[in-house]
Amino acid sequence: MKRSVVLFFVLILSLHNVMAQAPKWVEKAKKAVFSVITYDESDKILNTGNGFFVSEDGVALSDYSLFKGAYRAVILDAGGKQMPVDVILGANDIYDVVKFRVLVDKKVPFLKQASIAPTVGAKVYLLPYSTQKDRSCTIGQLKSVSSIASSHHYYAFNMSLKDKMVSCPVTNAEGEVLGLVQKASTDGDTNVCYAVGASFAMSQKIGPLSFSDNTLRAIHIKKGIPDTEEQALVYLLMASTQVSPKEYGQLLNDFVAKYPENADGYIRRARNYVSLGVKDISQMDKATADLEKALKIAKKKDDVHYNIAKLIYAYQLSKPEKVYKDWTYDKALDELKAALDIDSLPIYTQLEGDIYFAKQNYQDAFTAYAKVNKTNLASASTFYSTAKTKELMKADIKEVVALMDSCIAHCVKPYGGDAAPYLLERARVNMEAKQYRAALLDYDSYYDAAAGQVNDVYYYYREQAALKAKQFQRALNDITKAVELNPKDLTYRAELSVVNLRVGRFEEAIKVLDEALAIDPKYAEAYRLKGICELQLKKNKEACANFAKAKELGDTAVDKLIAKHCK
Repeated sequence: MKRSVVLFFVLILSLHNVMAQAPKWVEKAKKAVFSVITYDESDKILNTGNGFFVSEDGVALSDYSLFKGAYRAVILDAGGKQMPVDVILGANDIYDVVKFRVLVDKKVPFLKQASIAPTVGAKVYLLPYSTQKDRSCTIGQLKSVSSIASSHHYYAFNMSLKDKMVSCPVTNAEGEVLGLVQKASTDGDTNVCYAVGASFAMSQKIGPLSFSDNTLRAIHIKKGIPDTEEQALVYLLMASTQVSPKEYGQLLNDFVAKYPENADGYIRRARNYVSLGVKDISQMDKATADLEKALKIAKKKDDVHYNIAKLIYAYQLSKPEKVYKDWTYDKALDELKAALDIDSLPIYTQLEGDIYFAKQNYQDAFTAYAKVNKTNLASASTFYSTAKTKELMKADIKEVVALMDSCIAHCVKPYGGDAAPYLLERARVNMEAKQYRAALLDYDSYYDAAAGQVNDVYYYYREQAALKAKQFQRALNDITKAVELNPKDLTYRAELSVVNLRVGRFEEAIKVLDEALAIDPKYAEAYRLKGICELQLKKNKEACANFAKAKELGDTAVDKLIAKHCK
């Protein structure tokens, strides 16, 4: 009994000594420390822990593991007041730190960062979370200091870490925070604890590529916006392809709130509103308001007019059920004219051509594209647009071929995937111009550009070019490949029989046609072609029987053959 009483008084004396040694500033500093509660997707408590404010506007630090997997979080300050975590501002899973902002309605008590590390042996203070007004804390000594990330510190203290003290702040004798206490090693010295420097935790930030950061992605709470406009714009671009329209809309709202004088933010938000406005026309009023704001604050008014024109053009291409106000192609052209009146950039003229093309005003589209082709914006794409327009104007096909030649001339050799569609298009145009050998060369170049990744349709088209170029063996090889890739397509089998017929392989042609008829006994063209082969073999009776069957099945092309050979 006496032993228990003695231990009790020793404990009381120990606590009294800690209190006596604690500076007066401790009571005030502890108001910056809070408790953290994180929640999972089902809004059930995920973790609890500690953190502390490092700025009067609610920026705070804690341990990353506390937030990993969280969908929302709240803090309880020293007064017991609950406040929500608003955004995550940075994180590092290796050193287990997270920086975030709490949604506060007034200035909050915070800890100032120490500018330099104290000397080894200096007294330090661990400040626990408490709702009581007292100066209780854990006092220890700095054991060692090491560097992390070149300019930050990692500390070891001669101090015993008590339960639930992870992420509590450790300060110097002036009350300036040195770092966040980390989880103790299970097999380490229990009289030594460690802390990652507060400056390192504060250095964590949202960067332009943070959407690819798995550490941040593991926290489902909203992320902040980068600290420079340029980085924030890249961040928005990355986010646009990785989050839902609703989440992206919130990020745009955050960007506009943070950078209210950046016209690009309003333009991007307007674009998002328009994407929603295709199905919900009420969003369009928000879009026009943002565009008006962008035009008002922009230094480059022509760029805003151009973006408005581009947005209206894209809106019209989406074929909305009901057109919003005056958002027509003509309105887009008016906006482009305003842009061109300020600065006649080729990119503006390119869009002008695209809008005229959409309106099927091919002459004006051709004029615009031709202007672009005389500038440094000229490319395979611009010459292709010009060629396509020229073709729709019913121009001489050789003029179209010449423009496609310019298109291909702007492609980089050796041709790759970018050039492949243009090679395929020039092959088609060369076929139209009856330049079959040129078409065949284009098909060969396309094959190389596509790294041999072609289908049955490709082999059929190249066979047509080879056949007309009188390269019969190539034609035979290609149509055989088409049949191999798509054996149920009767057109390919009919074509294979035609090529065999052209090279005098009549028996082989009949065999191919019999295979086609085994697939579809009512394939009229096969009977007609089989009859033609039989004529070549002097089998007129069999030929006429097949011609009659073709006619019975509705093949009108057989009438002349019957009249000539079946009297």
